[in-house]
Amino acid sequence: MSRIYQLLFCISCLVFCWLAMMGVHELGHVLGGLFTGGSISRVVLHPLSISRTDLTVNPAPALVVWAGPVLGVLLPLLFWLIGRLLRTPVVALLQFFAGFCLIANGAYIAGGSVEGIGDCGVMLQTGTPLWVMWGFGLVTVPAGFWLWHRLGSFQDWWRHPERVSEQSAWFMLLSVATLVVLLVCFSA
Repeated sequence: MSRIYQLLFCISCLVFCWLAMMGVHELGHVLGGLFTGGSISRVVLHPLSISRTDLTVNPAPALVVWAGPVLGVLLPLLFWLIGRLLRTPVVALLQFFAGFCLIANGAYIAGGSVEGIGDCGVMLQTGTPLWVMWGFGLVTVPAGFWLWHRLGSFQDWWRHPERVSEQSAWFMLLSVATLVVLLVCFSA
């Protein structure tokens, strides 16, 4: 049974990180839009779609588009640092999530710059040079892997399924279910 709980925990953790990363990224766009006097018309956070924030009025599109990935990496790092300072029992999960957000946002901006996908198209249209987008990825992706590396060996963790308690596995699944409900409620 330990292996089943380990798998449940692992899959739930990855799904949670993906959904929470999209939420934090879009929160960056929303805050960027509100900070610059924009008007948010819709935020799409449905778990079965790619997230996005639409503005009816966007006086500073370059700032709003960069607010998503920048806050999308800074907020999880801040959560992790606060968790370390408070010595919370979930600090390793916060570290994993911060690494996940660094890798996902960095790969999205650096990789998406080639085809102008999503936010990257707006970044290119508003004058962001390719080297800035690639630089963002070159800083964030290795930083995310560094955070993950500091968590220890995945192979070692995998060899010891008993390290994941039944309660941890069910808690992570419940966290995913809660996040899905929240995303659906706050999505357009």
